[in-house]
Amino acid sequence: MKIPFNNPVPVGKEEENIKIALQSGHLSGDGPFTKKAHALLEGSLGVPKTLLTTSCTHALEMMAILLNIQEGDEVIIPDFTFVSTVNAFVLRGARPVFVDVRPDTLNLDESKLEEAITPKTKAIVPVHYAGVGCEMDTIMDIAQHHQIPVLEDNAHALFGKYKGKYLGTFGSMAAQSFHETKNFSCGEGGALLINDPELVERAEIIREKGTNRSRFFRGQVDKYTWVDIGSSYLPSDILAGVLLAQLEEREKIRSYRKILWNTYHLALKDWAEKQNIQLPTVPEHTEQAYHMFYMLLPDLASRQKFITFLREGDIHSVFHYLPLHLSDMGIRLGGKVGDFPVTESVSDRLVRLPFSYGLSSSEQEQVIDAILKFKV
Repeated sequence: MKIPFNNPVPVGKEEENIKIALQSGHLSGDGPFTKKAHALLEGSLGVPKTLLTTSCTHALEMMAILLNIQEGDEVIIPDFTFVSTVNAFVLRGARPVFVDVRPDTLNLDESKLEEAITPKTKAIVPVHYAGVGCEMDTIMDIAQHHQIPVLEDNAHALFGKYKGKYLGTFGSMAAQSFHETKNFSCGEGGALLINDPELVERAEIIREKGTNRSRFFRGQVDKYTWVDIGSSYLPSDILAGVLLAQLEEREKIRSYRKILWNTYHLALKDWAEKQNIQLPTVPEHTEQAYHMFYMLLPDLASRQKFITFLREGDIHSVFHYLPLHLSDMGIRLGGKVGDFPVTESVSDRLVRLPFSYGLSSSEQEQVIDAILKFKV
């Protein structure tokens, strides 16, 4: 039996909602399901405004536009993240300033943040890796001291918390992902969480192709027209229906993912210690979102050996991000080997185990049994 890395499955009313949307005559964006998803996220997280988008990438792009990022501006970003985090700002002409990550949580190393700030810094973008919160107290203190906006890439961490407060509610804005690999999915999708009410009206305009269409439909203006730059960032209401079904089952999904994570950790802890393999670190003051279970093997060779070993048993495990500063684009921006040693090491050593709501307990047991037979 082949065990995939990710197995997206329906958990509730996905099919029913698709049928309702198809029969409703409203398949485009901002239909009934979109509005319900907005209300659920706003009510659950306590954010002033949520806007569903076609992807997390597009939510990040909207944040860059809302901050008026321009040519020559600098944006601080962890080197160990997905390319979308940086591309959104490079598209506006900004120069990414990379910062290394912590060796424990693999989050942006807050102790290196201050030295990366210059008069050109226009934003700080912490990424809550694997659904574990960055050290937001320190990051927010530094940002507020320098009066720099914080934009959270919360793709992994919806409903995770840092010191009791939801991740995604610290900065002025946050980006969410509902890609099929995320805890809550509609295949492709995202959301912009807006914590600064002053940004809401312009965000609606940017999302609606630069028009004031949303205000028109609320009766706030008698006609709608082109008023700003923007694009079409609205997902279909069919996708919103799929997402809503998943969000309504968020406690069931979170509880099951927690069981999977704890089962892996308990079963592999002694084995990992003997093999000199590092398991995830979750600080006590954080409540993780249970997005993934990863391991850090001793080196690149052992990581590749491990992936091959599992593949031979029909188990699909994967590595994760490559260092952005050593990508083709990163090198063109001046990156070189040795700039960010933690990221370079982690990227070579990290492997992600099969982890999704669609992973059965018997399949997980099969994965664990195989891993326990592996020797570095």
